[in-house]
Amino acid sequence: MSLFDQLSSQLSSALGGVAGSHPGLLGHVVDLVNNPSTGGLTGLVQAFHDQGLGAVVASWIGTGPNQPITAEQISKVLGPERIQLIATKLDVAPETVGTQLATVLPGLINHLTPNGSVPSGSALQQALDALKPKPAPA
Repeated sequence: MSLFDQLSSQLSSALGGVAGSHPGLLGHVVDLVNNPSTGGLTGLVQAFHDQGLGAVVASWIGTGPNQPITAEQISKVLGPERIQLIATKLDVAPETVGTQLATVLPGLINHLTPNGSVPSGSALQQALDALKPKPAPA
């Protein structure tokens, strides 16, 4: 099972099995770690540190078990405006977005940092490319 499938499955569980009706969330999650205007993955990791959640994000980057995070902590890091924007685009409640991100983001960051450090440049792009769904064979 690909990482995209695993994350989609986690998202589906978080939505009670209706992830197909909100397929855009995974795109927003990938955008969080790939958006140059916010510093990409490095900027996102720094935002967790700035909000006092450095140990949590460090567990996702490290090779040990991932510490959990709450929807409230996600909102604190990303800001309620960003959560609301995603919720509006997906037509779901902001609380739902926070809960879903708390479920999916640790696994995504863990996958993007397999060696226990934040990759840069082409290494990060290769990891993000692995998230894209593979086209069906012709």
